[in-house]
Amino acid sequence: MLSKYILPGDKVEMTAVGRVKHSTADEEDEKKVFTSKVSDVISDERIEIIMPMEKTKLILLPVDAEYEICFYAKSGIFMCKARVIDRYKSEGIYILLFELTSNLRKNQRREFYRFNCILNMSSRELVEEEVSSMGDNKLQLESGLPLQQSIIVDISGGGIRFVSNHRYEQGTIIYLTYNLFVWGEEKSNELAGKILMVRELENRKGQYEHRVQYVMIKNQEREEIIRYIFEEERKNRQKR
Repeated sequence: MLSKYILPGDKVEMTAVGRVKHSTADEEDEKKVFTSKVSDVISDERIEIIMPMEKTKLILLPVDAEYEICFYAKSGIFMCKARVIDRYKSEGIYILLFELTSNLRKNQRREFYRFNCILNMSSRELVEEEVSSMGDNKLQLESGLPLQQSIIVDISGGGIRFVSNHRYEQGTIIYLTYNLFVWGEEKSNELAGKILMVRELENRKGQYEHRVQYVMIKNQEREEIIRYIFEEERKNRQKR
C-alpha cells in the first residue's frame, strides 16, 4: 500500500513527536521541521529517507525517536508517524530507515509547504458579478479590465505571498495570474484568491506585502504548483 502512494524522490517533512535532542541543535526542540526526500520504499511498514542536512552538516536523527512525517507525493499529501530504527550509508548516501507506527493517511489540512521564489504576477480585484459567479464553482471573468503588476515572493499549494505598490484591502477577492514551468513546459495559472493579510513594508515605503489563500482551485492545479516547488527545490540542491 505504501508504495502505491509514496515514490522515491518524493519530498518529506519530519517533525519530532515529543522532545528530541538533535545533532545540530543546542537544545531540545520538538517543533523543528526537517526536510528531505524518500530514498526507497522497502515495504508497507518500512521506508528509507535520505538523512536531512542543515547547510552542509548532516542531521543525525536519533535511533528510536518518533517523527510525524508529511509526504508531498504526486497523488497528494500524506502523513503518518514513524520511528527511526537504523542509520547507515548506502552507495555514498546517508540513509534513515523508518518503521511506520501509524497508518498512512491523506492530509486534509490546508497547510502547505511554502517555497521562496520570485515570480511575476498580474492581478485585480474581482467585480461584484464575478464574485457572484463563483457560487457555481466557476469563475466567469469580465474581459478588458486593467491588471496590477506584482512579484510573488513565496508560493505553496494553499496560496501565495506577493509584494506590490498597490494595496488590496483585507478580505478582498482577487483574480491573479502567473506562469510556472512544470513537467517541462510553461503553464499559465489563472486563479481566485482571498487577501488574508496586508502590511506596508518597513524599509520600502509604498510597497505592500499581501498573503493570499486560494478560494477556488482544482486539484490538478494545486498538484502542479506542488510539483513546481519540488522541481525547483531539486534544482537548488543540485546547484549547492
